[in-house]
Amino acid sequence: MASGHPLSQLIAIMKRLRDPDGGCPWDLEQDFASIAPYTIEEAYEVADAIARNDMADLRDELGDLLFQVVFHAQMASERGAFDIADVADAIVTKMIRRHPHVFDPANDGSAIATAGDQIKAWEVMKAAERGGADAGTLAGVAQGLPALMRAQKIQRRAARTGFDWPDVAGPRAKIVEELAETDAATNDAERHEELGDLLFSVVNYARHIGVDAEHALRDATIKFERRFNAVERDHDGALTDLSPEALDTLWEQAKASLRDDQARSRTS
Repeated sequence: MASGHPLSQLIAIMKRLRDPDGGCPWDLEQDFASIAPYTIEEAYEVADAIARNDMADLRDELGDLLFQVVFHAQMASERGAFDIADVADAIVTKMIRRHPHVFDPANDGSAIATAGDQIKAWEVMKAAERGGADAGTLAGVAQGLPALMRAQKIQRRAARTGFDWPDVAGPRAKIVEELAETDAATNDAERHEELGDLLFSVVNYARHIGVDAEHALRDATIKFERRFNAVERDHDGALTDLSPEALDTLWEQAKASLRDDQARSRTS
């Protein structure tokens, strides 16, 4: 077993797992594509630990995410593409390049007075890294992002060019228009397309009122989950046996009960 710094140990463990001579059969079968879903899952588990403010769990989940980085780097090293040191070197170089106001002695930092200034500077630098104007405004927005998150990012990029509604009335009216078109759809292909347009319009509306659509939907789903669990817990029997009116009554009771619990936790 490897000794020394824990990160060195982790790198050595990963190399041993991928060793054709006595390594782990499962690890040896993996490639970048098969591991990618696990990498995404671990990133979401990090976000979940943060949302729950669970520092012990966050430590463990960050370890799982770090393992994913080491896994990808090991597979790349086996191909002779790069290794974990190259990964670290690349991010070090990028961070220094993107923070000249911090790391460049010749830069007095006066142009970066706020976080907003930093975001604007980053966008200029990232555009240059993507290849400048020739690359296109929307170049480099990852296809693998969650759909709502990617829609937000695409819309923000487009808005920086002036391609945007002047106020919230435009995106709100667009929701009404797209809902009508969804209702009027006559087949599955049309419904698929129109519902996509409707969701994109809702994301646009959320952006205009300053709400992160991805986080809002996640929180709404968690809220539904809590309320549904309360309904299921409070009813001894199958919910399918209940009338719509009875289900609605149980739902309202669950909402009231959870609101009371939250109020008590805030005052305790």
